Amino acid sequence: MTAAADELLATCWTTAGDAASDRPDLRSPLPLRERIEAASAAGFRGFGLLSDDLPAAVAAYGLSGIRAMLADNGMVHLELEGIPYWWDDGAHRQASDRVRHNLLEAAESLGARHIKVTPDGDSGPWDRGLWAARFAELATQAQAVGARLGIEFFPWSNIRSLHDGLQLVEDADHDAGGVIIDAWHIFRAHTPPSDLATVPLRRIIGVELNDAAEQVIGTLFEDTVHRRRYCGEGTFELTAMIAALRTAGWNGPWGVEILSDEHRSLPVAEAVAQAAASSLSVLDSGT
Repeated sequence: MTAAADELLATCWTTAGDAASDRPDLRSPLPLRERIEAASAAGFRGFGLLSDDLPAAVAAYGLSGIRAMLADNGMVHLELEGIPYWWDDGAHRQASDRVRHNLLEAAESLGARHIKVTPDGDSGPWDRGLWAARFAELATQAQAVGARLGIEFFPWSNIRSLHDGLQLVEDADHDAGGVIIDAWHIFRAHTPPSDLATVPLRRIIGVELNDAAEQVIGTLFEDTVHRRRYCGEGTFELTAMIAALRTAGWNGPWGVEILSDEHRSLPVAEAVAQAAASSLSVLDSGT
């Protein structure tokens, strides 16, 4: 059986319907209420919301309405995601700061568990000291509104691996900062699952489960956006990953992040139910 404390969190893309992170417009076409209700019916107790979807959700329901919807549907964990160019001082800064302000305001009002940010997917030249300082600054701001801050490493980015992510977090040296550990990025970066057993628990902000075929098709970015599979339907050593994370002390919530052409083509209730059931199955085998 799964551990008694195991709870699932549907990350933003899992409930987004026909939306993808390689499109100019990242917004979900689905009403937030439909997404939350589908996740709740599937057994999720956590929900993820992308910053691009936040303005329409606030306009439709207000922050108090969103908070009530989450509570009414049994959601006890909230992940907010996406502050573009959070490290930048350049031309992107004004827009980035606007998103930051809105996300921090929402985190405080909605009681967000954590905020997730990503690295530079273009993998351009970067100043490690500056990034550590900016991460610490943002972690301070997240902590001030009752949340923590996690960075998700990408194999095609400037922060490519678990070890790169942990190095940034240690350089930043902030109690509220840590990493988001996504199965896809672990296995595509060829990180041994056993390495996860030694990650300090205080540095694990979130975990994301998914699966994939052994062979990468297209670029790593194309593969992660279009061809993820439900847990147990690919070749990832998910039971080893889960066992290692349990050794490190992680007991959830377990994020589920499914991005694929197949998943986004299904009715959201059906897609989310499949995501939940498959994830619980591997958690059961990884106990």
